[in-house]
Amino acid sequence: MKKLFTVIAFALTIAVQAQTVSVGLSDEAMAAIHAAKIHQDSIDTSSLMALYDYECQTQDADNQPVTDRMKLCLQIGQHCTRSFPYRKFLKDQERASEGIRDYMGGYEFLTDEDIPILIAESYCFMPEVWINYPDGYTTIRDAVLPSILETQEERKTINWTLSEDTMTIGGYLCKTASCELRGRQWTVHYSEDIPTTAGPWKLCGLPGLILDAVDNSGIHRFTLSDIQRIAAPIFMEHNAITSKTTEEKLIQKRIKIFGNKLYPKNPLYHIPNIYSMEGVYCKDGLLENGVYVGKTAHVYQPLELK
Repeated sequence: MKKLFTVIAFALTIAVQAQTVSVGLSDEAMAAIHAAKIHQDSIDTSSLMALYDYECQTQDADNQPVTDRMKLCLQIGQHCTRSFPYRKFLKDQERASEGIRDYMGGYEFLTDEDIPILIAESYCFMPEVWINYPDGYTTIRDAVLPSILETQEERKTINWTLSEDTMTIGGYLCKTASCELRGRQWTVHYSEDIPTTAGPWKLCGLPGLILDAVDNSGIHRFTLSDIQRIAAPIFMEHNAITSKTTEEKLIQKRIKIFGNKLYPKNPLYHIPNIYSMEGVYCKDGLLENGVYVGKTAHVYQPLELK
């Protein structure tokens, strides 16, 4: 049995190694946990899964250069796609194999292997993106604590400029295209040998899978690491704590909060009373609704500038 991290959640005490649990949560804490309970609906089935290595060039809280990395999963179905952390895909597969559609979100116990991955993801600020769900729409979900925010807006066509330049990536002949998306210029390589219009994050709409994408500043990069033909459910998640907003407001909120100069030294600077958060403390940080927040953070490099 894997060793579990000891977690402390206000009035919750867990003696992990002795395998005994003593719970003394307040009514408010129990209500918060149940509100965060997630229900999954299968909205499509993937025929292809692409894995990407995402990299972001930034600085740590002491202004030293760092490269943040995470593994991104792109599920490609007949009707829609879902771009989200690969860690979540693996957890989804575990629950699906057991017939579980409801789980406690960020309040599930974590193994030693989970925490470093969550920490790395927290530095990357990567939202979950469903393209063409519902039909003709794009759905985006992101955490700007203490809120979980969701947007659902009509799909916007990306105006791609195609180039005659070609290169080979992973044995696939790729063509080149460029675009402007929300204030950043992107150059991508896509392969018509993989017939789909999908790509990582919000990058899509070309006559072949996007294998590599870099913004012109060199800050952000997506690189295909693997392609698997896996038939797996594509899930949409629902819970009682997600708030609806617009894409523009979400982008502005990210920049306002994460882009503040106080953020790297104190990621919860914008929350007056952090003890009002019904989170779980673990390894020098707070786990709130599945999002890890450390004592310090890295400088925010927005994927979208406007």
